[in-house]
Amino acid sequence: MTDDLLARARKWAEDDPDQHTAAELHALIARGDLKELAERMAGPLAFGTAGLRGVLGAGESRMNRAVVRRTTAGLAVQLLASCPTVRQQGVIVGYDGRRMSREFALDVAQVLAARDIPALLFPALCPTPLVAFAVLDQKAAAGVVVTASHNPPEYNGYKIYAANGAQIIPPQDREIAEAMAAVGPAKEIPLADEPQARAAGLIRDVDPSVIERYLDTTLALQRDRRGRHLVRIVYTPLHGTGDRIARELLARAGFEQVWSVPEQQEPNENFPTVAFPNPEEKGALDLAFALASQKQATLVLANDPDADRLAVAVPDGQGGFRQLTGNEVGVLLGEYALRHAEGGDRRLVVTTVVSSPMLKQIASQLRVRYGEVLTGFKWITNLAMRREAEEGASFVFGYEEALGYTVGTAVRDKDGLSAALVFAELTAAAAAEGRTVLDELERLGRTYGLFVSAQRNVTYKGVEGAAEIASLLDRLRDQPPSSIHGLAVRSWTDVLRGVRFVDGREERVELPESNVLIFDLEGGARVVARPSGTEPKIKYYFDLREQVLPGEPYSKAHARAEARLATLIDGFLLLFS
Repeated sequence: MTDDLLARARKWAEDDPDQHTAAELHALIARGDLKELAERMAGPLAFGTAGLRGVLGAGESRMNRAVVRRTTAGLAVQLLASCPTVRQQGVIVGYDGRRMSREFALDVAQVLAARDIPALLFPALCPTPLVAFAVLDQKAAAGVVVTASHNPPEYNGYKIYAANGAQIIPPQDREIAEAMAAVGPAKEIPLADEPQARAAGLIRDVDPSVIERYLDTTLALQRDRRGRHLVRIVYTPLHGTGDRIARELLARAGFEQVWSVPEQQEPNENFPTVAFPNPEEKGALDLAFALASQKQATLVLANDPDADRLAVAVPDGQGGFRQLTGNEVGVLLGEYALRHAEGGDRRLVVTTVVSSPMLKQIASQLRVRYGEVLTGFKWITNLAMRREAEEGASFVFGYEEALGYTVGTAVRDKDGLSAALVFAELTAAAAAEGRTVLDELERLGRTYGLFVSAQRNVTYKGVEGAAEIASLLDRLRDQPPSSIHGLAVRSWTDVLRGVRFVDGREERVELPESNVLIFDLEGGARVVARPSGTEPKIKYYFDLREQVLPGEPYSKAHARAEARLATLIDGFLLLFS
């Protein structure tokens, strides 16, 4: 085992086109650091819920130039085999502000150009939604964006869009992975000379008009222009790519009172003001809250570093700010979009199996179409397009609880910039009627039922951690509970096997194979367990529905729901973690 590991590590280092990461791996070999080498050579990075993602460093299990070139070579092989016009259409290439992103993006462009596939390269770092938009706008054969989204600073990643503007799904991801395995050593992958490729038109910059069309298309989502003078907004891109586009959208839409958090306004690969550049993480929005207090803001908006996610906070009525959950933002945006969308009963909303069941309830009461998919926005948008084609559905909105939202069809991925604009409009329209965002949440809770949700994550590091996560889910699968803390399990679903168990019967489940377990409990409660697709974690999701009694203060019903949810969580974790 040791000899095999050392041989594979030496071979990778010898084939690495980057002298820095090659030296890094040679140093580990010289030190005899077998544990670290095992981590670096644990197997190729796999396409997860949002492409490849990993810690920067040497080895096949890290993000580096060798991995980027091999992945791009595999993509090129797959496109040449499946798309006869790829050399006419080209591939969009974008990148965020993380360490090595520019270098990786140029590698992507040069590998494509060496195969006579035009690379349409964004000339500067850009938000991820712009890349997804550009694929459709330019009628490209595919798109690549180098980003690690909201992961810690030591990460980077590689996301691929298909020609339909959505993230790739099977079989394309599998075909690319198979092609990657056959491309040979990374240092032997042909790389076009950049000046020569530019002279031949094989590397060219994305025209600025693409950004203008994105702005115009996003601004066309506006439906209610009331109350904009009543909204005071503090915005942060968390050292990422979103500030220029977000502020431009808000300004053109008539929101004149907008302030960016100055310490976080410019891109910075080190993310110096946050331990973890994820707006869901505790403390990430502290600077935004401080500025919001100073400016007496009525709305705080935050994008993650590549601007495909959106976090929202509003005044809590006690001098502070309350950050809304992803589910709360999702149901507010979904209900608002449905109220203003045309299409009658053809209107369609889509969410995931780990997002709040509340959107399903809203869709049911409004008599519109509803879809539910696995975690990952690639499933949301691909289902939407399939139902548009097969049923004539009119897709209105999609979301996942991890702060991902899309309104309309111009961007077939999550878009934190358009979501920010629509949420600002929602806030302004409510303000014009003397209402707040929290008033809107109460209205939804009284109308559709008060839904509360929570998530618990358990992290397991390294190769052993991945095995432990798999073992935990297998134990839960093999010994499913009949009740969880007094709530009977009405049915449970094993997505890996494609089966739902209900009343002693087995039913087939129309979801792609995935290691996900879903337990539906009496009274509308639910527990979902799955491994993270981007981090070494097992994730548990809990949902519970409570009815607000006539005349009852909403705060009292909410407290009751949260107490019941806490009891459910404690009962589940005690039994199965």
